[in-house]
Amino acid sequence: MLASLRAKACQPLYPRASPQTFLSSFWIQKYRISTVSQARYDPTIHNFTSELSKRQPSFSVPANGISVLSHPDDFYTLLLDMIKNAENRIFLSSLYIGSNESELVSTLKNALERKPSLQLHLQLDLNRSTRPGASSTAKILLPLLHSFPERVHVSFFRSPSLRGVMAKLVPPRFNEGWGTWHAKIYGVDDDVIISGANLNEAYFTNRQDRYIHFKKQGSLANYCFDFLQATSLVSYRLLPADSPNIVSIPRSSYSYTQENYSLLWPDQDTHPHRFNDKFRQALVDLQSKAKTINASSGSTSQNPHNVVLFPVIQAGQFNIREEQDMFELLFRNLKQNGSLGSESANGARPLLDLTSGYFGLSEKYQDLVLGCPEVDVRIVAASPKANGFFGSKGISGRIPEGYTYLEQRFMKAVRAAGREWSASGSEGGIQLSEWEKQGWTYHAKGLWLSPTPTSSPVLTLFGSTNLNSRSAELDTELSFVMVLPSQENASVSQDSPIDTLRSQLAQEVQQIRKDATGWKGGEREVRLGTKMLVKIVGGML
Repeated sequence: MLASLRAKACQPLYPRASPQTFLSSFWIQKYRISTVSQARYDPTIHNFTSELSKRQPSFSVPANGISVLSHPDDFYTLLLDMIKNAENRIFLSSLYIGSNESELVSTLKNALERKPSLQLHLQLDLNRSTRPGASSTAKILLPLLHSFPERVHVSFFRSPSLRGVMAKLVPPRFNEGWGTWHAKIYGVDDDVIISGANLNEAYFTNRQDRYIHFKKQGSLANYCFDFLQATSLVSYRLLPADSPNIVSIPRSSYSYTQENYSLLWPDQDTHPHRFNDKFRQALVDLQSKAKTINASSGSTSQNPHNVVLFPVIQAGQFNIREEQDMFELLFRNLKQNGSLGSESANGARPLLDLTSGYFGLSEKYQDLVLGCPEVDVRIVAASPKANGFFGSKGISGRIPEGYTYLEQRFMKAVRAAGREWSASGSEGGIQLSEWEKQGWTYHAKGLWLSPTPTSSPVLTLFGSTNLNSRSAELDTELSFVMVLPSQENASVSQDSPIDTLRSQLAQEVQQIRKDATGWKGGEREVRLGTKMLVKIVGGML
């Protein structure tokens, strides 16, 4: 049975089944989804974990199968190694593939040549992948499609929010402002790397991000694979314009050809600008059926050396807001814990470390942070020089300055709420720092929660979300909440895999903060034109 399931998972995406077909079949076998034992967790997150387990699907994962990487080149080396050893499937999800990634493409090609049964699935963003030019993502993938027409499946997601006259008027460089496919999943067979990094040279060399590797986790890999399959149902399929497969594949009147490639829309009955309801239902089905198994399966999370992963989807334009709901639940529980006097023995409050390369907390997230004095918050954002748009030509060159303006507004609100971190650090509060490293840019995002300022994290959020207004409302994101057993758990020794993983997460925070200095945004001048630009397009930053 498992062999047949694995073969089914690696079948080409076309012809495609309905969401109900592929999401309902073999669900229990494919996802060993766990219920959650609450006795194992620190009081800081005890009730939060219990409530979140009722809302979200969850995966019990051995801590010794998880690695936290710290360097871009480690991420790239591991990704290439995974591809070289692929046996059944490669499934990669990113915003785009960079124009200079010949080594990555050749490694994919060699893997397909080595293993005749290997299937390659790519889920990317259409607007970013089809920019004009000789080396767009679409064009650099055409040789793979020519060589392996039955085994390479490339899907391009296009946000339905940009339509009508605006779709014709907005230049290609700016059409991403209406939303992108933003999930970063790098899977090979049953291994998965969850990251915020794209498949581009800078992300492999000198652009700092986060990268968490899950080794031999079939349930998690299957979930990620099916998440991408659900998205492919509302995505264009890329094919060479002269491909013989075009005539044999059902195509709708919404398909089109440009230059030397064709983009085939899979559903004649659904307009590519009006698939919101269809996609929302596919995502709801993905999560709700997983939660059903949560309720009916026996718990596999009792192992004290396992962590629990909760996938959270944020797709505001499709009215899927699981990340936002998770944030509200987390801060509500932190506030309740504080009101009940659930502090540490020495009276220390929990510490929340938060970071984003594009820091501009959505209004709801900002209200939650400001309104919870029961937790101290340290934030690391990219300095203007570490912003990926620093030095860009035209309007995009003002983006770093625009983020400075958003930071100034945030810190003004922090001071108005009386929450600014004291100079001595003795009273806690909210602290904003900026990350800068010579020759590097910054793209890391997520959060870590520690029961006290001196303890290791017991919870982290990682994935594609930037935790800003754009991530909350426009882009389609997949992130994961990882909850670790308490250090007080009698079953967990100091040398256990859980303790090692906690140390890795603590080191991850320390590594990021090592290159962070005091926020200097209050001293920077923001031009009136930039302020006006932010007020007009602020939610798109």
